[in-house]
Amino acid sequence: MTNKKLKIAIIGCGGIANQKHMPALFKLKDKAEMVAFCDIEEERAVQAAEQYGAQDAKVYQDYKELLKDSEIDVVHVCTPNVSHAVITVDALEAGKHVMCEKPMAINSDEAKWMIETAKRTGKKLTIGYQNRFRSDSLVLKEACENGDLGEVYFGKAHAIRRRGVPTWGVFMDIEKQGGGPLIDIGTHALDLALWFMDNYKPKLVVGSTFQKLKDKYEGNIFGPWNPDEYNVEDSAFGYIKMENGATIMLESSWALNMINGKEAQVTLAGTEAGAEMFGEAWEGKGYVTFNSTKYGQMVETETSAGGGVAYFDGEEIGAGDMEARQWIDAILEDKELVVKPEQAYVVTQILEAIYKSAETGKAIEL
Repeated sequence: MTNKKLKIAIIGCGGIANQKHMPALFKLKDKAEMVAFCDIEEERAVQAAEQYGAQDAKVYQDYKELLKDSEIDVVHVCTPNVSHAVITVDALEAGKHVMCEKPMAINSDEAKWMIETAKRTGKKLTIGYQNRFRSDSLVLKEACENGDLGEVYFGKAHAIRRRGVPTWGVFMDIEKQGGGPLIDIGTHALDLALWFMDNYKPKLVVGSTFQKLKDKYEGNIFGPWNPDEYNVEDSAFGYIKMENGATIMLESSWALNMINGKEAQVTLAGTEAGAEMFGEAWEGKGYVTFNSTKYGQMVETETSAGGGVAYFDGEEIGAGDMEARQWIDAILEDKELVVKPEQAYVVTQILEAIYKSAETGKAIEL
């Protein structure tokens, strides 16, 4: 397979496909080409094909028709959350490798179905957690793997916006998304925390969700929303206890009366040192501050706020580009995936438990 270009199809040509997937894949023209585009709004698929597609790229409104094309090697699923599982499973069954945008699915049963199908079909499946590829994330992961923090027994996963409710697409529609900020941005922070701690055995989850600010749309960075269409939580919080006793606290919000927002960032406390992520990580300007004791004093060490990585052609590439590059190489060279579906499954399991705990008022044992 290494001598040929991978033929890729994009299912869902909306925001995340345009912001991340298609521009990143377009930079890998030596290894891959986008040959098919599907969207229920045909115009969006046509536009995507014109901007990013190969010369004879095809356009579809029905993804099942697209999957009949035996020449397609890879499918990127960039649709609303509720359809992630069914489209992914259909694509795997059709013999395609699949990159599914986060969250993996709206519940753990669907996520498990995706994993089982990937194993049975022998096709690769990964989930779009591009924050792992940021320079600050890679530094912290290396520190954890080197044992610099010792045993990491406490973590905080941060996904806090003061007023950052996405007012486009179906973000505020619980039927299509399965939830609000918890499943949208909380999922990124939790993925990072579990990955850094290398701990995927949750035991007990307690959660709270709130819908208190649906009428308080003043100052929203994406403009005012329609309160009548807002039927998800505006904030959610989780307490997660792992089998080995390690504990993670997850905080997420699109709207919360707190000054200091933090998104897709983590705080870790270990037996040898601690670490906290700061800066505008989503803009590639994140950094890590490590804390320890030395010379009888408390000491802090700060990494530089890194941007993208400049390649030999001078072009700077960001986390989304790194994610695409690693994914394409994993297929062409049969390499191990950075984001494994089994890891994404645990994220889904915990998010589901937080929602269930909030709904029932009880702790959920996993």
